Amino acid sequence: MGGAPRTVYAIEVDGAEVSVQEGQSVAAALWGAEIPAWRTTRSGGAPRGVFCGIGTCHDCLVTVNGRPNQRACLVPARPGDTVTTQEGTGRAGLAV
Repeated sequence: MGGAPRTVYAIEVDGAEVSVQEGQSVAAALWGAEIPAWRTTRSGGAPRGVFCGIGTCHDCLVTVNGRPNQRACLVPARPGDTVTTQEGTGRAGLAV
């Protein structure tokens, strides 16, 4: 194991700073920050986070840099990204 340490940088999630290791997806960064859910369903408002982890299920949708409906498990976290949780199909501003 071992190897060179990864670079650590910050992204913003619903206005809070979250540390990210280089190479992590947005979902991995959210898990690392102990944020298990970041979206609610269109009907019923049930909380969702990562389910499949490979981009098939769409449970992990977030808004990244103003673009709604991004699959957090597939989007690489980049320095300075702004991530917001979303309600249903893209209305940002929900603190789950």
